Amino acid sequence: MFQLERRQQLVILIIAAVLLFGAGYRYACWQLSKAETNSDNTVVQSEDEDKSSSPREIKVHIAGAVQKPGVYKLNADCLVNDAVSMAVALPTADLNSLNLAATLTDGQKITVPEIQQTIQTGNPALFSAPAGSSQSTEKNSSTQGGLININTANQSEIETLPGIGPALAGRIIQYREENGPYRVPEDIKNVSGIGEKRYEDLKDKITV
Repeated sequence: MFQLERRQQLVILIIAAVLLFGAGYRYACWQLSKAETNSDNTVVQSEDEDKSSSPREIKVHIAGAVQKPGVYKLNADCLVNDAVSMAVALPTADLNSLNLAATLTDGQKITVPEIQQTIQTGNPALFSAPAGSSQSTEKNSSTQGGLININTANQSEIETLPGIGPALAGRIIQYREENGPYRVPEDIKNVSGIGEKRYEDLKDKITV
């Protein structure tokens, strides 16, 4: 039977040892690489979770009847009420005209109106005549020297103007409620349906 010499046996053992070492080394490197990849994925996932869990910050501008008007930073899930509270509403602030439960948006401007301003724009819910006042007194507040005050006149008074029907009178009142009082009589031309020609018929009969 063929037998290897001692030197040949030693060479074979060395070669086998090298092959086993190489295989073990490659397996160890593969395991290390796999562990690092899992660790990186865990770190990235953790960072993503931190970013998603942290609330986004937005900026809003608070103006009007507040003690501290300006730009405020709040969380994206804050409400209008939170922003107004930070700016400290004045005693004359008409908070009922705002939707305090609405969610804020980035770059939003919130103007807090005053109660007196709301009354001047013709909001009937906030207007109350003083005790003892007569209907003629209310009428005088809407007419000055025979002119109709388009900031305080009611629907029926505005309809007395030439060429003004119920629909157009309603739009005149709606405009001042949404945009504030008319500053000059000519502002009435901003109302849909009142052009230059109709304004010429109205300008000598209205005031602000």
